[in-house]
Amino acid sequence: MSVSDLPEDLVPLSWLIGRWVGVGLGQYPTIEDFRFGQEVSFTNDGRPFLAYASRAWLLDDNGEKVRPLAMESGFWRARPGNEIEVTMAHASGYAELWLGNVEVLAIDNAQITGARATLRTDVITASPSAKPYEAGERLYGLVNGELMWTFDMAAVGEGMTNHLSARLKPAD
Repeated sequence: MSVSDLPEDLVPLSWLIGRWVGVGLGQYPTIEDFRFGQEVSFTNDGRPFLAYASRAWLLDDNGEKVRPLAMESGFWRARPGNEIEVTMAHASGYAELWLGNVEVLAIDNAQITGARATLRTDVITASPSAKPYEAGERLYGLVNGELMWTFDMAAVGEGMTNHLSARLKPAD
């Protein structure tokens, strides 16, 4: 699907579309640091949202997969004024509504070459078995053709602290 086929409100998010793969780092005061592999996809079927899916797995010191880690899926919806709404559901027992905005930072030959999306949780619901999780902040950026993202959270009695970050390359 080309950018010209997207609903107009989604054009500022078009830089996300595709399949991305790479490696990230995980940390939090209550756990040991770890490396993870990740695959993320953003797709559009002509309706006014992007479908999102992510899966991650623990990596050993040689970069080999050890076991599955996290899975999340959801929808990114563009709103007027470059605002965005994101819904996410996680295999670990959470569902979230994120609110934020997208900024296009660079365009070359009618293609977005630099952008960022900033999100904060608005609502978090959790199953009875999920660990305590109070708030989150995410930043996604398109930098030199790569998708970089970071996730800070307040959870299990800790204040807002970085938990995850990754650098992903286009896979298609």
